[in-house]
Amino acid sequence: MTDLWIAFVMGIVEGLAEFLPISSTGHLILVGHLLGFEGERAKTFEIVIQLGAILAITVLYRNRLVSLFNIKPILQREKKFNALHILMGILPFGTVGVLFHDAIKTYLFRPETVVIGLLAGAALMLVAEKKKPIPTTHSLDEMTYRQALLIGCFQCFAAWPGFSRAGSTISGGLLSKVSYKATAEFSFLVALPVMVGVTGLDLFKSREHLDVADIPMFLVGFGTSFVVALLAVVTFLKWLERLGLTPFAYYRIVLAVLFTVFVLL
Repeated sequence: MTDLWIAFVMGIVEGLAEFLPISSTGHLILVGHLLGFEGERAKTFEIVIQLGAILAITVLYRNRLVSLFNIKPILQREKKFNALHILMGILPFGTVGVLFHDAIKTYLFRPETVVIGLLAGAALMLVAEKKKPIPTTHSLDEMTYRQALLIGCFQCFAAWPGFSRAGSTISGGLLSKVSYKATAEFSFLVALPVMVGVTGLDLFKSREHLDVADIPMFLVGFGTSFVVALLAVVTFLKWLERLGLTPFAYYRIVLAVLFTVFVLL
């Protein structure tokens, strides 16, 4: 398979999986393993295409993101979604990332650990669906700082590849009495600073693996990821309110079992 086709396939995987509760990192590792696209060059490519998914959320939620720069709601204690909600949502994961970033990259980015993350994340999602209380928060502007912090704590599970940032945060939101739509949108927004920080750090550390000859491949992956992520987010919000997390949890279990039986064993 040529580099451009690999870029196209991996871009689709990233765009579909980044903001769905199925783990983009896990899927990229598994698909990369199947395609024989591994090593430092592959890791650098994965970092670049994540930027495409980040750009998709920036475009879709540009008005909400711009509003975060308005500190008036914070100063006047208005009941309105603001930058403090985002801060509460990223503090726990940011702390874990700073403390354990190198260890996570060194020891957990393997197909075997991804399978564990897929199964553990699926279990969390099924528990959240079964135990979720009746939501009291139906929009971002109704979300409390406490709820934002609790969801941020759940996001820490996503440090384990395969667990899924979306799956962890949406599960935390449901258990914190936040509606599907509001918790999904918060998951998208809180992912942005986390992804920008982690991706920026990874890209800086991988700079020696960047090569001018790889630009066409990186552009194909980036563009594909951006377009697919745009479509995936809009579609996912419609599915989530109708179907919940359960179908995604079962998909993760089936994927983990099939990959283990046919590839790892």
